[in-house]
Amino acid sequence: MSALEVILALCSACCLGFGFVLQQNAAQQAPLRDFLSWRLLLDLARSRRWLGGIGLMICGLVTGAIALGRGDISSVEPLLATNLLFALALSRHQTKQPLGRQGWTGLILLAGGVTAFIVAGQPEGGNAVSDPVRHWLIIGLMVGGAFALTAVAKRKPLAAGPVLLAVAGGLLYGVQDALTRVCGERLANGGWSAVFESWQPYAMVTLGIISLILVQSAFETAPLRMSLPALTATQPLAGIACGVGFLGDRLNTSVGALASEAGGLAAIVGGIVLLGLHPAMPRGCAPVERVPDMQSH
Repeated sequence: MSALEVILALCSACCLGFGFVLQQNAAQQAPLRDFLSWRLLLDLARSRRWLGGIGLMICGLVTGAIALGRGDISSVEPLLATNLLFALALSRHQTKQPLGRQGWTGLILLAGGVTAFIVAGQPEGGNAVSDPVRHWLIIGLMVGGAFALTAVAKRKPLAAGPVLLAVAGGLLYGVQDALTRVCGERLANGGWSAVFESWQPYAMVTLGIISLILVQSAFETAPLRMSLPALTATQPLAGIACGVGFLGDRLNTSVGALASEAGGLAAIVGGIVLLGLHPAMPRGCAPVERVPDMQSH
């Protein structure tokens, strides 16, 4: 993995982390009657803070797409997971909370886990698997899982709902990252005509809109500390699964390497949870009186 790919991935993580905080700041003020509805995006579009957050997220997605186009998804995704560090930095600036033992432990676990996974796994890009059944099986499991979690979350919007929606959004973002990689390869090999003649860019846009509604609904109904860790932990795992599953990414599969890779991923998730639960993360969420009659949806 080149230094440029690392810089691009970290720039993407920075934009995403800052963008998520601004989006949640605005989303927590949105009316809960818009929960899991496209109307939520229309209401949020009136907020300058939310638009700023979306602008940063778009910058992060573009930078991340360039990183994915230059590297392999199994090495870029763990670096994108560091967006939580940048989100914590902005939240800490807003709340004036010190990092403390929890913050430093989470930071070390996240950074160490990313390093351990990349060093032990030595991810390398390869040729995409040609078997369409394998493609659709993995994508179907990810998308189907996201919709199943959304169905459960709709029944409990203020309980486990935000976490489930964030996990669902992370699954879709992981698939979207994989499709971004495919589009980048098509663009490099056949130009824009090859990209738009395939189904992947249209699926990317569709998944992007759906996942945006899911994530904003999670931000709307709970503090950032409940939703962002689940989103940040799920996205790289889903992306790596797609990378190894059908994009042809290869990882070191020796016994020692597999143990280090598993330990690295566990450290990443543990660090994300610790940082997400840090007191610096915004506590604000939707007031109870804004709870809608969910039977109307």
